[in-house]
Amino acid sequence: MNKNQKTAIIGAGITGLYLAWKLSQRGFKVTVFERKKDIGKQSCSGLFSERILDFIPKSEGLIKNEIRHVLLHFPKKSLKIKFSKTFFVINHDELDRLVGLLAKKSGANIILGSPISSFPEGYDRIIGCDGANSQIRKLLNLKEPQFRLGIQGFISKKDSSDFVETWPTNSGFLWKIPRGKETEYGIIEDINKAKSIFDEFSEKRKIKFKRITSAVIPQGFIVSSNSRITLCGDAAGLTKPWSGGGVIWGLIAADILLKNFPNFLKYKKGIERFFLPRINFSKLVTKSAYFLGFNVPWLLPKNLKIESDFLL
Repeated sequence: MNKNQKTAIIGAGITGLYLAWKLSQRGFKVTVFERKKDIGKQSCSGLFSERILDFIPKSEGLIKNEIRHVLLHFPKKSLKIKFSKTFFVINHDELDRLVGLLAKKSGANIILGSPISSFPEGYDRIIGCDGANSQIRKLLNLKEPQFRLGIQGFISKKDSSDFVETWPTNSGFLWKIPRGKETEYGIIEDINKAKSIFDEFSEKRKIKFKRITSAVIPQGFIVSSNSRITLCGDAAGLTKPWSGGGVIWGLIAADILLKNFPNFLKYKKGIERFFLPRINFSKLVTKSAYFLGFNVPWLLPKNLKIESDFLL
């Protein structure tokens, strides 16, 4: 394996920084290009299963609260769903900066304020980790994923409860997350419907937010067949169909890429084997649960236990 070859990673989000960290540890020459002038994703609930410690052990010091179950409120029935693995509430921007520091210490070159409009020249491998609206995905002329809109609102109420509350909507759900020193409400829904549903929900409960953020959330499975250029994380649409969360899935995909690096075609086959069955299964389970919850809720048990990142 030629470690003198140069690798460009587009996007200094969690997946890109993780890849830069691990590849640099192995002695590869890595440059990260980030369009923003700083590191840290602001629009994210930062609710990660305890698997995050397997990937980034030092993230334990960033935990704000621990979540052990969710209350799922359908109109005529509420379910208590326990997680097989505890979820941690972590500020996503703090996690990004931690991994960015680890990447730099390992020798990765991170260039901020550097938007990419074409494939960077002089690199043997290019990895697109540039998020939902990936420019690398567009340059490869790949299909676009489906998009939903995520909106978050924060209030100053302290809450260290060990459960999340959710309210299913037609194509997503509303949520309440206790973040320790503050409380978060949010929604993931169709781009054209999310704001009106969230506004109605907030007004009904007389919730006044101190700040609101939003971001588009991709969902799909889009990976290049190019032997030199590939995608990972949100750029590949790797988010959970039921929740929109993408960090753990992105890091799992990154480990599959690392295992096969620099063979991007083997990486493609690896993530197809791992993710496609799980994506199809979770879509089926989510659709079935919503149908039962809205139409025949008495058929659903009051208590369930699910695998935190894969439902089964």
